Amino acid sequence: MKNRHLVCPLAAATALALAGCGLLPGSGDATRTVNVWLMRDSVSEDFLKRFTADYEAQHKGVELKFTFQEWTGIGKKVTEAIRGEGGPDVIEVGNTQVAQYADTDKLYDLTLESLRDLGSADWLPGLAEPGRIGGSQYGIPWYAANRVVIYHKDLFAQAGVTKPPATRAQWLDDTEKLNRDGSQGIYLAGQDWYTLAGFIWDEGGELAEDKGGDWTGALDTPAALRGMDFYKDLQSLGSGPKNADEQTPPQAEIFAKGDVAQIIATPSAVAAITKANPELEDKLGFFPIPGKKAGQPCAVFTGGSDLIVPENAPERNAAIEVVKALAGEKWQTELARAMNYVPNKTSLASVVEGQEATAVMAVGAARGKATPNSPQWADVEAANPIKPYMTAVLQGEDPKKAAETASTEITEALAE
Repeated sequence: MKNRHLVCPLAAATALALAGCGLLPGSGDATRTVNVWLMRDSVSEDFLKRFTADYEAQHKGVELKFTFQEWTGIGKKVTEAIRGEGGPDVIEVGNTQVAQYADTDKLYDLTLESLRDLGSADWLPGLAEPGRIGGSQYGIPWYAANRVVIYHKDLFAQAGVTKPPATRAQWLDDTEKLNRDGSQGIYLAGQDWYTLAGFIWDEGGELAEDKGGDWTGALDTPAALRGMDFYKDLQSLGSGPKNADEQTPPQAEIFAKGDVAQIIATPSAVAAITKANPELEDKLGFFPIPGKKAGQPCAVFTGGSDLIVPENAPERNAAIEVVKALAGEKWQTELARAMNYVPNKTSLASVVEGQEATAVMAVGAARGKATPNSPQWADVEAANPIKPYMTAVLQGEDPKKAAETASTEITEALAE
C-alpha cells in the first residue's frame, strides 16, 4: 500500500504554503463542496439535515453534498470512482469491502488521523480490523449492527426459564426446556453461516487464515470443528431446515407464528416479526448470544459501515475533516440514537442504554469480528462452500472430511 505523503515540500512550511496544500481548513475565499456518497437508508433525513447544518455553520466556506447509492452493484461503482478523476470525496462502504478497495492502491491512508484524532484504540474490532490493511488504516469505523437472540417472553415464562442464559451450556439446557407443548426451543436454519462464524471465533478458530500473504481455509482446524459441533447441538433443538439458510424461508416469518421461542438475528428483524404478528410487539426480549464463560458473550459477526477517502478526492483535506466529524463522539451519539446503531467505540455503548435491543447488540459488538480481510473474500461468499459444508455435517457426514473439502475450496477462491 502507498505510504503517507504530502504534496507540498516540507521546507515550505509557512502559512501561505500550507494554505496552498489545502492543509488549513477554511483557507481561501472560495466555497469548497465535499461530495459524500452514502448508502440508501443508512441515515435518516433528519439526521442528515442536522449534521449538515451544524457542520457547515462551523466550517465556513465548506458545502456538503450527499448522494445516496444502492448496495446492488456498488462494488464496481466505487472501484471505478476511486480509479477515475473528480469522484466523491468520502464514501460509505461495507466494513468487509474495504480490503477490495484498498487492493487498488487508490485509498488515502488515514492512519495518522485514526491515532491522533479519532481514538482508534477504542474502536469496535469488527469495524476497525477490516479497515486496517497491511498495518495502515484505510477504513474509519462508522456504525455497526450484529446478531442477538430474540426471544418470546411468554414461552420462556411457560417453560420456567426466568432469565436469559449466561453460558452456552446453560443455553442448550434452557433451549431443551423450551421444546414443549408443540413449541420449538429455537429456529435455526442449517446454513446460517454468519452465526456459525461466531461459534468458530468463540473457540479460537477462523474461517480462513493469512499465512504470510497466502490465505488458506481453516474450517478443518480443531477449534473450527468445535464451533461446528456446538452449532449442530443447538440446531438440533428446533425444526429449522438443514439444507437452507435463514432467508429460506425468512426466519422472521417463522418466528412470527408464535410457537418459536428464539431466533438469532439482528434486531431489525423485529419490524418483519411485528408486521406479520402485531400481538408479539410487547412479548419480545433480547439477550447477547451466550459465550463459553459467564460474563463473556459469544464473538459475533459485526456488520456495518466504514468511511473511506479516495486518493483522488478533489477536496481530500476537507473530506478528512468531514470523516472526523461523522466518526467523532458527538455525531456517533446522535447517529446511534437516531438509527438504533451500535456506535463505533466500546466506550460509547452507554449512549444506547435506553434502547434495549441496541444495548444488547453493543454488548456483543465488543467481541465482534468480521470476515477474513482478503480482497477475494467476496469470491468465497459468491460460491459459499461454507453452506454445503454445514448441511453435510448436520445430515451426518464426517465433519473433518466435509471441513477439509470446504477449506480447500476457500483456499482456491482466495488465491484467485
